[in-house]
Order: sequence, then C-alpha cells, then structure tokens
Amino acid sequence: MATRHLCRSIILQSLYEWDFYEKKIDLDKLIERNMEAFGQDIDEPEFVWKLIGGVIDKLEGIDKVIERAAPDWPIPQIAIVDRNILRLGIYELLYADEEEVPHKVAINESIELAKNFGGQNSSKFINGVLGTIFNELKEKEQTSSNSPTKKKKTKPKTSAKKKAAKKPKKAAKKKTKKK
Repeated sequence: MATRHLCRSIILQSLYEWDFYEKKIDLDKLIERNMEAFGQDIDEPEFVWKLIGGVIDKLEGIDKVIERAAPDWPIPQIAIVDRNILRLGIYELLYADEEEVPHKVAINESIELAKNFGGQNSSKFINGVLGTIFNELKEKEQTSSNSPTKKKKTKPKTSAKKKAAKKPKKAAKKKTKKK
C-alpha cells in the first residue's frame, strides 16, 4: 500500500503544476511525465488516473466545499500546494469508495502530503479543513433517517478516464451499516 502514497504524491505534483500554469497545459501529459519520472515502483497506475480524473471532474464542487469549510480563506489565497492537497483529500472523503480508502486514511494521507510538500502550518490547516468536512459528514450520516449515507459513484469525464478504464473493474462490494 506504500505505493498509494507515491500515487498521491504524483497526483499532487501534477495538480500543482497544472494549477500553477492556470490550467493551460495538458494534464494528461503532465501525469504521464510525472509517472515516468517518479512512479516506476507504482503497482496500480490506474489509481492515479482514477483519482486525478475524479478531482478534475468534481473540481468546481470541491472548491465550493473548501470555501464553505474555510470561509476566511478564498481559493486564490490558499497556497497552490495546500489547495491541491485539499482538493485531493476532499475528493477522497466525499466521492471515493470508503471501503477502498477509509475516511481517516484519506485525511491522514493529506496531512502527510502537507508535511512533505507544504509550508510550516500546512498540515494544521489541512487537518482543520478536512476535520471540519469529516465531522459534517459524520453528522449527516447520524441524522440520516432510514439508511446509511450512500455516496454517488461517478466516473471521471476527463480524458484521464480513458486511462483508468483500461484496467478491468473489480466487482463492487456491498456496504453494510456498522453499529
């Protein structure tokens, strides 16, 4: 599973560059270059394509979540590395399969990325924002009337989707309510 941390690092590096150049460069080429340069030990490259495609597809909604969870920090004022760590973490919290990536793992991985790539206070900021979102998510699950909250599973619409689609999909596991 250590390769998933490397996958997230490559995703972050790619999102950072894409965002730095104001989304005017080819993200697929960036990812391919970064995977070739840094991801030779990755066991599951489809994980990279799936996550980055999801982040890009949900970018507008993810940014709204950031604005709601950190109202004193408009998106342009958040350091590029921090906002892209948040984007990845929020995507994993809200849209990824919790059985594949548990919420606490998504938060911890984001904090580790902040420690490795962010500034002095990045990890505290990331932890605070993702913690707020996680607590809201837990509250919604607890107040849900009939059944546990089920996340919408959406497929990426970007060309990164094509890369993820090359790998056969595993049968979905049925979620059960934990007591």
